Amino acid sequence: MKIKLTQLLTALALTLCIISVSVVITLNFRPLYYFDIGYFDLVEKTGYTEEMIRENYDVLIDYNSVFFRDALEFPSLPMSEQGRIHFVEVKNIFVFIQAVLLPVSLIGSIIGILALKKQKPAYLKLTSVLSIGLPALLGILIALNWDRFFVIFHEIFFNNDYWIFDYKTDPVIRILPDGFFMHCALMILLLIVLGSLICFIIYRRQISKFSGSNAAS
Repeated sequence: MKIKLTQLLTALALTLCIISVSVVITLNFRPLYYFDIGYFDLVEKTGYTEEMIRENYDVLIDYNSVFFRDALEFPSLPMSEQGRIHFVEVKNIFVFIQAVLLPVSLIGSIIGILALKKQKPAYLKLTSVLSIGLPALLGILIALNWDRFFVIFHEIFFNNDYWIFDYKTDPVIRILPDGFFMHCALMILLLIVLGSLICFIIYRRQISKFSGSNAAS
């Protein structure tokens, strides 16, 4: 099937929108971390109380919100200057996703959908394919070697090694095990897959309606 430029651009915008929404939902889904406190036995391993762990984590998540303007200050943990710089860089990434990528891709998706409402929704099928390809590729890389994937990810998005924390100067790393980040990555991928499936289901239904209306006419 030949894909028109408008269909392709709409599919790309919708795919970016699905990815952005998945990242934002995962960032703010605190129950995942609360579960991991027990799953990784953080109270026993760190010597901190669960209340203290939650309190410091919640401050970090609040800090990464696009609406949070103050400097990061953990309520009961010290932080080095390098650690502070790294968290600023992380916040910049999340703010870009929340304030730029998500709204722009959402608006682009809406404009494209409205422009194509009288045509067959090929963009939905293409979105489903595009958005399922990323989880498939990343899922394979994660399954093969999570540790290596974790390192490469940081080397791509950060131009320094400040993400390599020393627990003596930045004890927050003790409450942020690598396994938690793997769970976040998996949640993002699962949400993207869900978005892909929803697009495909809507595509199938729209095609059926489109074919039925053409047959009736």
